[in-house]
Amino acid sequence: MKEMKVKDIMSKEAVVCEASTPVREVAKKLIENDITGMPVIKEGEVVGIVTEADVIMQKAKIHVPEYINILSSFIYLEDPGEVGEELRRILGIKAEELMTKKVVTIGSEESVSDLATLFEREHVNPVPVVDGDKLMGVVSRADLVKLLAREKEGK
Repeated sequence: MKEMKVKDIMSKEAVVCEASTPVREVAKKLIENDITGMPVIKEGEVVGIVTEADVIMQKAKIHVPEYINILSSFIYLEDPGEVGEELRRILGIKAEELMTKKVVTIGSEESVSDLATLFEREHVNPVPVVDGDKLMGVVSRADLVKLLAREKEGK
């Protein structure tokens, strides 16, 4: 039996976002497509990858202003101008500010065993599948697990 290739298990319809996509839309795409990450594209080229972890870490860096609530009035313990500025900063963050710029990719003709090694060695998920500079799809650990489940069932 010939060894399967990455192209046999990858998702060919890769969900991507533009470098200029706001973080809110990035999070929405991740949730709506039930994915853990996606390539970031700029002028048709993969320039990074953004994952759930990137979005979570960005959230961890957000400075939430402290306030007290007295008789339904909010009294900020900090300068209200700084509070507004922080909110504008949060809403203005783009994918290119969150993404990992060093993108680990794999070729579509590579073997599935090479893919498994890549996941283990690089600790990345998902991985864009490329032929040269062209994005062909995306492959994730879940794709590998599905393959193993099918083989176990004998399909």
